[in-house]
Amino acid sequence: MKISYNKLWKLLIDKNMKRKDLQDVAGISSASIAKLGKGENITTDVLIKICEALDCRLEDIMETIIE
Repeated sequence: MKISYNKLWKLLIDKNMKRKDLQDVAGISSASIAKLGKGENITTDVLIKICEALDCRLEDIMETIIE
């Protein structure tokens, strides 16, 4: 099973935001943004910060993919 953050990138497009904007507004590191971009594991704390910043829920920014 794999995690996809494609929903997050689509949400950013809908909100007319860039990854740097997300980094600033959520208070997360550039390393976290890079991990998200590569579909790597990220801490729950970072995901919660993103959800709070974008006023959304976890299922709005990520999904599981069964391989």
